[in-house]
Amino acid sequence: MSEQTPPRRTAAQRAEQGRRAPHGWPHALVAVVSSGVAMAVVAGLGLWAAGAADLPGGAFPSVVAAVVVMAVGGSVTLSGDAGVIAETNAGLSVLPLSVSLLGALAIAAGFLRPLRHRAVADVKELAGWAARIAVLWLLLLIGLGLLARHRFAIALGDGPAADIGDALDSSPKVGFETDVPLTLLFGLLWLAGVLVVVLLVSRGAPLPGRLLRFQESVRPAAFAMVVLLLSYVVLGFVIGLVVVATRGHAAATLAVLLLGLPNLVWLAFTLGLGASWEGRVDGPFGLPMPQVLDAVLRTPTDTTLSLHTLAERDGRVWWLLVVAAVMVLGAAFLMAARSPARVRVWQHAVHMAVALTLAVLAVCLLAGLSAHYGLSLLGIGDLGGGLSGLVELRPVLWRALLLALAWGLVSGFLGGLFARRVHRRGEVAADPARA
Repeated sequence: MSEQTPPRRTAAQRAEQGRRAPHGWPHALVAVVSSGVAMAVVAGLGLWAAGAADLPGGAFPSVVAAVVVMAVGGSVTLSGDAGVIAETNAGLSVLPLSVSLLGALAIAAGFLRPLRHRAVADVKELAGWAARIAVLWLLLLIGLGLLARHRFAIALGDGPAADIGDALDSSPKVGFETDVPLTLLFGLLWLAGVLVVVLLVSRGAPLPGRLLRFQESVRPAAFAMVVLLLSYVVLGFVIGLVVVATRGHAAATLAVLLLGLPNLVWLAFTLGLGASWEGRVDGPFGLPMPQVLDAVLRTPTDTTLSLHTLAERDGRVWWLLVVAAVMVLGAAFLMAARSPARVRVWQHAVHMAVALTLAVLAVCLLAGLSAHYGLSLLGIGDLGGGLSGLVELRPVLWRALLLALAWGLVSGFLGGLFARRVHRRGEVAADPARA
């Protein structure tokens, strides 16, 4: 009888643990709805600050839905026409990362909440819980995709362009709609990426038994990278609030903060590491802030955006290098301090190099943008008059990754040395009484 007691206790403990940590359909619904609402609210506020509430034809709800779709990697296509002999062409490829980040944090919290206070979870349990969230997530994306479509006319204003438009019945009309199948595919990949990052980062997330051996090397580095990127967002938000309080332009600044703050601060992060970006700005569209970015990129042909080209117009940008050095070294120290004491200094350097390279790769893939709009007659050129524009920004990927690798090796080595003075998991105190 006594030999059977431990297994019975284990089974009872598992049953009690299952009751304490439910993860059924109601909990999945809460996680998905909270994420969707959070993204819709921040997107709506950002678009309202940008003046999108005045769009004709009651387009505001559809535009909000389109921004949320783009935030999770969905595909929103632009289309237009301008009468019989005129045509419009437009394209937009950008992730509003403020909306993406808030949605990711909300769904991550909903995913982790039922699993807290757990050390181990089998693959079947985790897969079932993630599948419930995925099914409801796809339903949410279908609803957003159906809502994110609208069509409205663009006023030409006064001048020759307006006269030509009236005479030839070529007033431009532009619309957008969601490619629902692609949105479901990329939205599901976005969700999978968020859940994988959550499992890699959080100490409170249970892992299958076979993966427990990897958590000591992976989780500290992954956690440090998430803290690094979020620290840049917090710092940028504080700077944005200072700009609002001291320099005015509150609406435009708040629009940037609520829609594209990570786009800017993570771009600044890579520039601080020494990375380069290429692109240009042409026409009435541009990068809203800071103005030095728009000034450097507003050229007839593609130009390079780097610390050097920015410093030619504003020497204060060299502070980006100082901030990057402090932030990266702090992240390396955090990684080493959260790692077991038996991890050697050279291993910290390798872990940091891999983690920082992957983080920079993610930023380069997410923070680029491309937008263009034009109106032409008979397929020849643009009408001009402020009716065409182009904004492009893309990373020099190989340079960014090589620099991230070098920064990671150096900072990981230094962080491992500094962390030797910190008591870490796996260390045994020299004094038996303290032990």
